[in-house]
Amino acid sequence: MNQQPNQDRRCRACGWAPPAHESPGTGDHCPNCLAGVHETNAEGYACGGTLLPISVWIRPDERWEIIQRCRLCGEITSSPHFEEDNPILLLSLANRPLSAPPFPLEKMGELTAQMGGQGDLRGYYDEPGA
Repeated sequence: MNQQPNQDRRCRACGWAPPAHESPGTGDHCPNCLAGVHETNAEGYACGGTLLPISVWIRPDERWEIIQRCRLCGEITSSPHFEEDNPILLLSLANRPLSAPPFPLEKMGELTAQMGGQGDLRGYYDEPGA
């Protein structure tokens, strides 16, 4: 059987494989779906579960890292972002908390009023003392 050079680099989460003419890349996760393989768990035992991306965080040095949760054992890890990573998926992960807030958006006026604000945009653009 004639196997392509990058066939063994196929992602087990999404099935993506780098084109035959490309080098395999530098990351420890799939640049297409950002999933990885959980080699060992916190106790040092072999896990082998799939690390699924759940969010991103920005380090103090402003480098992005992908937060991943193991589908098998539940452990949460992080992996550095690499240039070849899917930028749309990275932004989607970063935007997820804003697109699904833990409260109804209709309550924003009420919440703002409780905090001493007007609850709407009136006054926001007005000059003080006008």
